[in-house]
Amino acid sequence: MPSAPSLTLISKCTVFPDQKSTMEDLKLSVSDLPMLSCHYIQKGNLFTRPPIPIESLVSLLKNSLSQTLSHFPPLAGRLKTDSNGYVYITCNDAGVDFLQASATHLSIRDILSPFHVPECVESFFAFDRTVSYDGHCKPILAVQVTELADGVFIGCALNHSVTDGTSFWNFFNTFAELSRGIKKIRRQPDFSRNSVLISPAVLQVPEGGPKVTFNENEPLSERIFSFSREAILKLKARANNKKWIDNSSIDPVELMGKQSNDPLYRQRNGKAMTEILGNWLKNAVSKPQEMESNKTPAAGEISSFQSLCALLWKAVTRARKLNPTKTTTFRMAVNCRHRLNPKLDPLYFGNAIQSIPTYASTGDVLSRDLRWCAEQLNENVIAHNDATVRRFVENWEENPRCFPLGNFDGASMTMGSSPRFPMYDNDFGWGRPLAVRSGRANKFDGKISAFPGREGGGSVALEVVLAPETMAGIERDYEFMQYVSK
Repeated sequence: MPSAPSLTLISKCTVFPDQKSTMEDLKLSVSDLPMLSCHYIQKGNLFTRPPIPIESLVSLLKNSLSQTLSHFPPLAGRLKTDSNGYVYITCNDAGVDFLQASATHLSIRDILSPFHVPECVESFFAFDRTVSYDGHCKPILAVQVTELADGVFIGCALNHSVTDGTSFWNFFNTFAELSRGIKKIRRQPDFSRNSVLISPAVLQVPEGGPKVTFNENEPLSERIFSFSREAILKLKARANNKKWIDNSSIDPVELMGKQSNDPLYRQRNGKAMTEILGNWLKNAVSKPQEMESNKTPAAGEISSFQSLCALLWKAVTRARKLNPTKTTTFRMAVNCRHRLNPKLDPLYFGNAIQSIPTYASTGDVLSRDLRWCAEQLNENVIAHNDATVRRFVENWEENPRCFPLGNFDGASMTMGSSPRFPMYDNDFGWGRPLAVRSGRANKFDGKISAFPGREGGGSVALEVVLAPETMAGIERDYEFMQYVSK
């Protein structure tokens, strides 16, 4: 892969928590340990230029990061392995890296305008290609602030064996809260280690430490595909074999009148109309709406997100031109916090995710309709309950291993991240971000990451990483591209 355009490193320092940690060592769980062979998570946000000089901004961010670390002591610690082979986070206040960089030859437009994500974005993150096991000797977190010609990018590289996406964005948004002067954080992380995820099993680490399981140097093409709320609802209706109705032209006053004056109309359509009215009222007061796929769908109902995943599964499989008998795999990362019984705290700090594979032949994916593909995904997600989570744990304990990331057979896709994550709820003091972007970490042919759309209301953005010829194929695929906003 060609090198990214030059970026000037202005300064680098260590930031320490503003209060000494009293937290005991935290043992890595059966969801944490497999991530030791994965790259650090690299995620960050693009902002307009703040109304203060860059040096003042850097000083502000260092101070607020120091405060944030006191609420997240593990992030300022290091990994350690004891004599029995158990891996812990020791909260020893060793500190995190803070980097200031300049790329004033780049503008916001340079980041957002190209169809494909420009390679310069990779330079906005520290710890490029760093494996999480290296947290034994390197900081668990690095924050990089990059000045652009007309904006700023705040990027974080965070050890994947320490956090998943839920924990990452709770940290990032808390960092933003404290930066804009909030005195008391709203979402206190839960550091408990008393669930079935904490295991006596020991992961045997190979000599020299674990390595990533995919080719880091394969040529890749990356693009953000955006889907509006309207497109998502159309897609969901198609997957559920329902007629889609454009509600935007409905007069809510007329609708209320029909519901109140026509008992038969109310009986037949009341639920749907109430939902439409509720959505209209939410829009009217400018409150962000929750994406439909975030809700638990009715029995047998395909969710918005499952519909979108099925669309992409079909398009990528078609573009790969596989043999009809070839088995394809669509993996989805699921949050186990609410699936366990008893449930974990929603803000449980660490990894609490498992990967659900769905298998189908290429012939079935391409010849069957969208609903069939979505149903395969839907059934697996619904079936992933407390018993399934515990079975996954037992299977891992029988054979402790790192998570094998990659597209080993040329027919796999892996969906990560989530449109549920509050990626735009981080105002550092001068407004919401313009975009979410990620670094080079954990990217291979078939790696997809789901982001919420910036406009909210159920919109979604998919960060799609594919072999260049496969990317070109889905860009020519009308069935897929008809739903894409830009």
